Parts: sequence; structure tokens; C-alpha cells
Amino acid sequence: MIILDSFALPVQGTETRVNAQSEANEYMVEYSLAANSIGRMENAIGWYHSHPGYGCWLSGIDCHTQMNNQTFQEPFVAVVIDPVRTISAGKVNLGAFRTYPKGYKASTAEASEYQSIPLEKIEDFGVHAKEYYQLDVSYFKSSVDSRMLDLLWNKYWLTTLAASPLLTNASYLTDQIADIARKISDITRVERHPMSLLRLSDTVDPKLHKLSCDSVTASSEAIHGLMAQGIKECLFNFAGPPPSLPAPL
Repeated sequence: MIILDSFALPVQGTETRVNAQSEANEYMVEYSLAANSIGRMENAIGWYHSHPGYGCWLSGIDCHTQMNNQTFQEPFVAVVIDPVRTISAGKVNLGAFRTYPKGYKASTAEASEYQSIPLEKIEDFGVHAKEYYQLDVSYFKSSVDSRMLDLLWNKYWLTTLAASPLLTNASYLTDQIADIARKISDITRVERHPMSLLRLSDTVDPKLHKLSCDSVTASSEAIHGLMAQGIKECLFNFAGPPPSLPAPL
């Protein structure tokens, strides 16, 4: 499947929830017919929405919506993007998904790869994690896209260069640390002896392994922000003495 463009639907939504009713489906059909009438023969092959700050995966409502769409139209794909993690990591955080046929039981090996999920979303993620699978995604851009990006860079390069990831991502990093702290608290509360977490063992506790992955991800993004800030500080705000010039012969 090749996605070339997108258009907004008349849906009701908040930052974390979208409710697409029959009006949205009717609008999609009317939009596609209108596009075909002016020579654009591309068909609608999916839908997209955002998960700000909690990763790219399908919730129970998303699975139900995608399964209905796949029942009546093929091919159809669900695209999820996390704008907060995109800014924090400095690269696009996007996933494309399709649901399994009704009644199909996915094995553990077929489940989506691990990603950091906030504590309040883990239950919804875990219940439906085996109802869908993730597709490989690659990106491309046309000559028009390249020209448009060049124009945007020429206009906003100074703002982009002056932006500090540490300030931009401060709220998200704080939320990550708080979420890791809550997960540690839950693990130690389940254990009879908190110090047993430090016992050496041949097997790795899955919960501790996931927690360590979350910690590494958060610390890596913070380190990258510090490195970027340090490099810009050295390049543009160096307050040392000017370099000495060679003496004339």
C-alpha cells in the first residue's frame, strides 16, 4: 500500500480519543467521488489518528474500528502517529496496523514488538495486543515535497536551530520519570521483599526488563538533548579569548 495524501474527517475528538460516526464514512465516500471527478484516481485506503505521548498501537476502540473497515473495504490500514515522541526522539514515531480476522489467535511471536506504554494505558494495550499486527513502513518524497521542505527550512531554520530539546520535551520527560517511578512502586509492592529485586538470577524478570527499557529510552533522549545543547553552546556562545593570530614575518 502506498499513501500519497490525507484529508480530515468531520469527527468528534479530544487529544486522546476520536469518535468517528457514520457522517465520517459518508464524507469519505463523497470526498473520494469528488476527487475522482477532477482526475485524482487515488482511493481511500485507511485512516490515521494520534497517540500523543503513549506510543503507536491500537486500543480496543481502534481495533473495533479497523476490523469494521477491513470487513467492508480492502485494502485498509490504520496509521497511528505519536507527535510527542516524534519531537522527543527527533525522528518520526509512526506505526501502520491491520487487525487479524475475527477468531484468529496470534502467537506470542506474532505480537507487536515491545514499546514503552504508560502505566494507565497498559491494561488497554495488553488486552488487545494480539488482535492486530504491525506493517513495515518506509518513507519517500517527491520533487514537490522536497521543494516544500526546502522552503520551510529557509523560513524557519533559525527557529529550529535555536530550539532546545530540553525545554521542548521537559513536560514529556517529567511524565516519563513519574511513570517509571509508578511502575517501580507497583513492582516492589507485589514483591514480598523489595530487596529480592536485587537477587542474581539466571532468568530475567519480564517486568524488570521492560522497566529497564523504559529507563534507557528516557535517559537516552535526555542525553541527546544535553549533547545538542552543549554543541550549540560551544558553537555560538563560546565566551573564551579570541584565537591568537600568527605573528607577521
